Amino acid sequence: MSAFIDTSAIVAYYNSRDQHHAQAVEVLSKAAGGEYGRLFISDYVFDEAVTVTLVRTKDLELAVRLGEVLLNSEVEVLRVDEDAFDLAWRIFREVGLSFTDCTILALMRLYGIPTLITFDRGFAGMGVRMVP
Repeated sequence: MSAFIDTSAIVAYYNSRDQHHAQAVEVLSKAAGGEYGRLFISDYVFDEAVTVTLVRTKDLELAVRLGEVLLNSEVEVLRVDEDAFDLAWRIFREVGLSFTDCTILALMRLYGIPTLITFDRGFAGMGVRMVP
């Protein structure tokens, strides 16, 4: 059992003004407790999460703290290598999600990760189990 954490869930967790903050705290607390098994993000999600947190909150300390937590946690950071990039590009041409979202789908397929922790409804119908 494993789950990939999308940027939307990470940002909602760290931004108390986010509309999904309370739900993100609940879901990610369960995830940290092992409810979804091994947890993954990608280098692209890391980039997006710290950048969006900085832009939305204007708080560099918070964005840096988020980055440090992600890098020093049990969450494994998957790298978008050539195979993942090529698959993401094929997915992008078919579905029109953001390229970062397509890299998530590619990595989930390549690593057999069934669950995506996300608040992004764009992933609906993409063949992944979405939480919440």
